[in-house]
This record gives sequence, C-alpha cells and structure tokens, in this order.
Amino acid sequence: MKTPPESLTDRPEYSVESRRVADQSDVLSHLLTLVRLRGELVYSAELSGQFAGSFAAGPSHLLFVELGSVWVTPVGSEPILLKAGDLVLLPHGKGHLIADRATGRATGGDMLGSPAFDPERLVIRVGDGAGSEVRCIGATFRFEEHPLPPVVTGLPILIHIRDDGGKVPDWLQHMVHFLMLEAREPRPGSALMISRTIDLLVIRTLRSWADLYPDEAGWLGGLGDARIGRVLNALHAEPAVQWTLAGLADLAGMSRSAFAERFSASVGEAPMRYLTRWRLTVADQLISAGAASVGTAGRAAGYQSEAGFSRAYKAHFGQSPKVAKPRQ
Repeated sequence: MKTPPESLTDRPEYSVESRRVADQSDVLSHLLTLVRLRGELVYSAELSGQFAGSFAAGPSHLLFVELGSVWVTPVGSEPILLKAGDLVLLPHGKGHLIADRATGRATGGDMLGSPAFDPERLVIRVGDGAGSEVRCIGATFRFEEHPLPPVVTGLPILIHIRDDGGKVPDWLQHMVHFLMLEAREPRPGSALMISRTIDLLVIRTLRSWADLYPDEAGWLGGLGDARIGRVLNALHAEPAVQWTLAGLADLAGMSRSAFAERFSASVGEAPMRYLTRWRLTVADQLISAGAASVGTAGRAAGYQSEAGFSRAYKAHFGQSPKVAKPRQ
C-alpha cells in the first residue's frame, strides 16, 4: 500500500510491508541467479477411473493439473492432493507416484519408459476409463550447478502452489500451454525454447511459493531483510571488488559477528562462501558464453591471478576452466 503524493513532484510513501516485499523479492532475485537448470521433457497425462503410476528417481519434475484431481506421493513422504489449477514442484528427483487415491499403488516401472507413454504425442494414458477424467501437464528438468547452491538443497521434497479461489494465474496457464505447443509441434530451436521456458517456469514457481507461503518456505520465504539485501546488491554489482567480512559488515551497518550470523540465516551460507560461489558463477557464465578468456573471466570475478582463479574454479566445478565448453 502507498500514500498518494500531494503533487506530481512528491514521492509516494510506501508502507513498511511494501518495502519488505520489495526487499524480499530483490534478495530472492540474487539467490535465484545461482540456479541453473536444463529442461528435458514435456508431457501430458490423460488419466481416468482407477489409476496409479510411478516416475523413477532421476530428473526433477513439475506437474500442473488442468482438469480433475490427483494424488501425488513423493518417495518417503505423505500423499498430497492436487486439484485443478494446482501446480507441484518436486525439485530433488527422488521419484514419486500419481494415483486416483491416497492409497494408490503402482505395479509397473517408470511411466515415461512404459507402454503407457506415447513418445510421438508426448502423452501418458493410464486408467480403466470408467470414472472421472484427469488431465495434467508435466515437465522434467535437472539442476546443472554442482555442488548445488543452498537455495536448491534447502528446498523441501515437494512444493505445492494451490489454485487461488478457482482462478488459475494467467502466467501459469500461458507458460504450460506454450510448453505443450512447442513440444508437440517442434520447429528449429524448439528444444532450446522448451528448456528455457521450463527454467522460467521453475524460477517463477519458486518466487510464487516464497511470496504466497512464507511459513512453508522457511528461510527462503524470510528474505525481507534490507541490510542483507544491500550487501547482496553490492556483491552482485561489483564481484571484482576485494570484499572483506569487515567491509561487508560495515555496509550492512552491523558488527562482523552479527552480520555473519544474520547473513547465514537469511541466505543459507556464510557471506564469504556466497561471494566465492557468486564470483565463480559470473566467471563461468563469461566462459560458457565464449565472451572472455580464462584470465579475463577470472579478473572480472575478482581473482588477481589466473592460477588462483583456475584452482578455485576446479575445486568448485570439478574441472579446469580451460576445458569448460561454451553452452548455448
């Protein structure tokens, strides 16, 4: 909420809550820049009557319910009921079951590798046909960053975005239907388009989850911290600066110990560890885009010697930056 200005030259006064939401969004934006993923497959599921089917461990999954309702049970967890307009994200790829009831049990293997899946039409058909119809759109993807940043490892097994009063958000409808259209009518560039759209859909889902369900989102939903946001803004804007813990604490207006504790609680890792990860992400993006040599990328990320940068890069990514291949 905001108070209207008395004249066009006056600046509107934003409420504390408005500023908190803006700060939260800004900090989350920084954290999500560390998340890179690769979309793999888009499929639809046509289910009816009594049905049950499983998805094997491996890729992460996203599932949107277009029609009807379905129970989703991640391996080792309790079943969750999804209704039309709901979306669920299963980020850790542990495997899961979908069924018409909470007690459903699948007898076959992975549905995406079974006769139930038509790879030409990208559709799964399961059920006895004698009951309510259920339609879903799903996608599989994998996180590319290794080791994974805390913003990923700290996610729960299942993230459930519930439809709000029967009104499905426009962005969700548009994105999932665009995915199906691109998958079923492939054209030059469709594979890249699908992968990047899945990327956007996952990031948007995480944003919505943190905004709508901060209690469920834990520390990810509690990022409305102006002091930490100020520091993250500086780190992301100028990774080449020779930052110190004392300098970052001064920027936050806190003691070193209080700042380190508060940063770790808000972001999920210590400030200097986060800075190292961000610097290496910046450098890797330059190298992967073919936009800079190893030495230039290292200097842009704050490393004063190519040897020091190469050691840090190999420790983080498991290979020398000289053998890193440009990605599309």
